[in-house]
Amino acid sequence: MALPYYLGCPQWQDPNWNNQLPPGGTPLARYARVFNTVEGNTTFYASPSRDQCLQWRQQVPDSFRFLFKLPRAITHERFLTGVGDELDTFLSLIEPLNDVLGPMLLQLPAGFGPQRLDQLWHFLDTAPEFLHWTVEVRHPAFFAKGDEERALNQGLRARKLARVVLDSRALFSATPDCESTIDAQRKKPRVPVHILPSDAAPVIRYIGHPDLETNRTFLAPWVDRVAAWIEAGIQPYVFMHMPDNGHAVELAALWTELLREKLPELEPLPVELSTPQIGLF
Repeated sequence: MALPYYLGCPQWQDPNWNNQLPPGGTPLARYARVFNTVEGNTTFYASPSRDQCLQWRQQVPDSFRFLFKLPRAITHERFLTGVGDELDTFLSLIEPLNDVLGPMLLQLPAGFGPQRLDQLWHFLDTAPEFLHWTVEVRHPAFFAKGDEERALNQGLRARKLARVVLDSRALFSATPDCESTIDAQRKKPRVPVHILPSDAAPVIRYIGHPDLETNRTFLAPWVDRVAAWIEAGIQPYVFMHMPDNGHAVELAALWTELLREKLPELEPLPVELSTPQIGLF
């Protein structure tokens, strides 16, 4: 049975997943037999070639969705201003994936504050019409429930766009006692969870606690909300991150187990998480 919503991880391969994902094929093809979306985080740092995109398209079904981040030169260096040529170049490279594009993930840096909202609106209003967007903000004013946040939310709602929800509460509840947790707490923003109801599909980026079982408590409210969305015919995008993403598939399997308690018609995630036993001979 196909998933009635979108579930994915922040990448499609990790050495730890070799014995967890179905065997056979490329890492992306194996991933796409379990998940139906992925965050394209690598495009923030470097654009793929057109040939790479052609190969990726051949490895995923028509129902799969890529959520690519715009290159940092567009969002973090130029703050969306005067970036028409850079955007056109990027879109030309990923054109082979147009039919499997989810919303483009427009992640804005903490320095992109209320005074730059006009730049955001101009960028969105002049971008190619075939694109869909989801916007992630990090400036503190956009979480203060004041006029600045209302202006952001009103502008997104008017354009029928989702505001990305990044939930890092589980991550920051962890004691920073290992390198992966320390690194994740240094890199991930610690912002409140603000959900903007809109006509667009919600996008949730959940950053987990390094202890898998501890995530049950933090995931419980999302289970209720996502189940309600699905029952209402809404298809949210849900991405499972861990401080060490080698454990992201395990977190996604736990999430699915919890969601099935609300929606028993869902099937378990088709992954193998048991540790293989070493043969005696």
